[in-house]
Amino acid sequence: MRILLVGAGGVGDAIAKIAARRDFFELMVVSDYDLARATRTVEWVEANTPSGPGTTGLENGRFVAARIDASDPDNVAEVVREHTITHVMNAVEPKFVPTIFAGALAGGADYLDMAMSLSEPHPTNPHEETGVKLGDDQFAQAPDWETAGRLALVGMGVEPGLSDVFARYAADHLFSEIDELGTRDGANLVVRDEAGNEIFAPSFSIWTTIEECLNPPVIWEKDRGWYTTAPFSEPEVFVFPEGLGPVECVNVEHEEVLLMPRWVAANRVTFKYGLGDEFIGILKTLNQLGLDKTEPVRVRSEGGPVWVAPRDVVAAGLPDPATLGPRMTGKTCAGLWVTGKGLDGKPREVYLYHVADNEWTMTEYESQCVVWQTALNPVIALEMLATGAWSGKGVLGPEAFDAKPFLDLMARPVNAGGYGQSWGLEDRLA
Repeated sequence: MRILLVGAGGVGDAIAKIAARRDFFELMVVSDYDLARATRTVEWVEANTPSGPGTTGLENGRFVAARIDASDPDNVAEVVREHTITHVMNAVEPKFVPTIFAGALAGGADYLDMAMSLSEPHPTNPHEETGVKLGDDQFAQAPDWETAGRLALVGMGVEPGLSDVFARYAADHLFSEIDELGTRDGANLVVRDEAGNEIFAPSFSIWTTIEECLNPPVIWEKDRGWYTTAPFSEPEVFVFPEGLGPVECVNVEHEEVLLMPRWVAANRVTFKYGLGDEFIGILKTLNQLGLDKTEPVRVRSEGGPVWVAPRDVVAAGLPDPATLGPRMTGKTCAGLWVTGKGLDGKPREVYLYHVADNEWTMTEYESQCVVWQTALNPVIALEMLATGAWSGKGVLGPEAFDAKPFLDLMARPVNAGGYGQSWGLEDRLA
C-alpha cells in the first residue's frame, strides 16, 4: 500500500504519527499546500518513531513530504501518478472533497475521507426538507468508481467513521431490531490562556464546525426518509461515561444520518452534539452578523479593497486547533446510542463509545485528543484494506464492512499487534 495523505494540519499530522508505528504500508507521502507544514510532520515522525529490529522503522524512507494543491484535481492526479499511489487519504476541509475525489479516481487510486461533500439547504423550505445532502455528489459518482474497479470509503473518521462501525456491529451482534441509531458526542475539554483563564477555542476546525452547526440538521425516519429541522433543535441531556457526566446535546447536521440508513436497518437515525450554551450563543451571533458566510465580501484596507470570505476571517482569528494541546485538559467521547430489541427479543439500550484523554494523546503523540481521535480510525481502516479484511468497490460507507475485525484490531494490545485502544459498551436498561 502506497498512501497519499492530503493535508498536514492537525488531523493529517496525527494520521502520520499514528501510522508511523504500523507496518502495513510501503510509503506515505505527506502533502500540503504549505510544503513546510508537510516537512515538519515528516521530520517529527523521523525524530520520534523508534527504528531497529522489531519496529516499523524509518530507515527505508517510508515518509516523504510533497506540495499539493488540493483545489486542483489535475494536480492531485499528478502527485498520485508520480508516487504510484494506491490510496488517497483526504485530511483537509470538506470544501476540497470534490477535487481530491476526482483527482484520486483520475490518478487510478482508491480514496478515503473523514468528511463528505458539502450540502446545500433546500431553497424554500430549509428547516423541513433536504436540498443537496451531505455526500450526494459523491454517491452520484458511484457508477464511475464501480466501473473503474476502485473504492471510495467515505466518512471514515471518528464521527462519521467509528460511530458507523458501531452501527454495523450493533446490527450484527447486539440487536434483532433497531429503533434508533443516535450518534452522541460530548466532552469536558477546557482550554486556558497563558494566565490560566478559560478561553473560547474550538478543538476542531471552526470552518467545519460552523458548517455542521448552522446548516439545518438532518434526521432519518423509516416512514419519512430524510428531513430537516432548525439548528440546535431537540435538546436533550445525555450522560456520557468515564466521568464526563451529563451534557446537553442538540441536533447537528452530520454524515452518520446520511450513511447509516443506506446499510443498517433502523426506524430512526440522529446525530446530536454536546455544544454547550456558550458555543451555541457564539455560533448564533456569527450567523446573525453574517460571519458564517463563505462567499467573499469587499473589505477596505490600506492597500486598497480586498475580497475575503467572512468565515475565513473567523477561522484566521482563532487559535489553530492543532496547537491547543498543551493548553487543553479533559477528555472527548465519541459514541453511538442504540435502542431496540436485543437478540433475545427483549428491549435493549446500549451506548458504544471510545474516549480519548488529552493528557495521554499529548504525551504519546503531541496531538490534542480531538484531532488524534479523529485520525485513529482512518489509519485502522487503511490497515483493514491493506490486509484484505475489508474490500470493495464503488462509493461505500463504513457500515458496508464487517465491524468486528476493525474493533478487534483497535482494542488488541499494542504488544499483540493491535492499537491498544479499548472501546466501551454500556447497557443502559436495568
